[in-house]
Amino acid sequence: MPDPIIHTERLTKRYGSARGIEELDLDVRAGEVFGFLGPNGAGKTTTIRLLLDFIRPTSGRALLFGLDSRRDSRAIRRRIGYLPGELRLYDSLSGVELLTFFAHLRGLPSIDGGRRVAERLDCDLTREIKALSHGNRQKLGLVQALMGDPELTIFDEPTLGLDPLVQAEFFKLVDELRAAGRTLFVSSHNLPEIQRICDRVGIIREGRLLAVESVSDLKRRALRRLELRFAEPVSPERFARVPGVRELVINGLHLSCVVTGSVDPVLRAALELRVEDVISHEPSLEEIFLAFYGDGVAGGPPSSATPTTGAPTEEVSDVA
Repeated sequence: MPDPIIHTERLTKRYGSARGIEELDLDVRAGEVFGFLGPNGAGKTTTIRLLLDFIRPTSGRALLFGLDSRRDSRAIRRRIGYLPGELRLYDSLSGVELLTFFAHLRGLPSIDGGRRVAERLDCDLTREIKALSHGNRQKLGLVQALMGDPELTIFDEPTLGLDPLVQAEFFKLVDELRAAGRTLFVSSHNLPEIQRICDRVGIIREGRLLAVESVSDLKRRALRRLELRFAEPVSPERFARVPGVRELVINGLHLSCVVTGSVDPVLRAALELRVEDVISHEPSLEEIFLAFYGDGVAGGPPSSATPTTGAPTEEVSDVA
């Protein structure tokens, strides 16, 4: 197997008594789209800044392309595209002027590659940056990150502020880059986004890497909150032993539960009843971590649940 593009060994960063990341061991393979998933404050951005030598580790080390992230940081950066989570640009420049500036810094012969990406993302390069909305600034950030066709591109929350059509086009670009053998490292707290574009996912919580899983395995263990409303009262026993169901609450005509994996068994159990409404909610990341990992130890949730009666459970908003 070829050497990984990114390799870390017990990588640790502490800010005095405050936690950054703790003993992170991680490999990102060549040609894969690797997702780095965790809530805000989990240590995702700290990890990226260590990889790029913007900050120095307390202990441990990171290798990119087999090169030391500290000793060889300049050589590494020549081969990387980067979109920071907190994007700051030169407001007095236009998009064209900004790309030209970056092209000179990187030794690129032209900004033609940037123009092609800008056209795909509907990014107007003629306007001054100070006149751009947050979403249009984000598009320009994506353009500069991908402009030189880098071997490795690191994205920190890449779709933040993008409208759905631009997100869809960005996802197409990711698929094309994967097919071309490029490596992408995508840090996000958006679970559906990670599931859509990534091959494998590293899950980080409170500075520690909990697990690295394939997206297919993550989907099999996916968690969602499901609500059904019936035309007539239902018996709790019908759903009590349905595989993957937990936190089952039935209140008159209303059923709510948490389902692990496919919702098909629940829907099959409801087939002979008159269902008037079905609502599915993506859970928060914290709920996912608590359900699957508890205090940090991997382990699946129970496959069945004891039903209770009472008020419906609160609706869980979509992961943003």
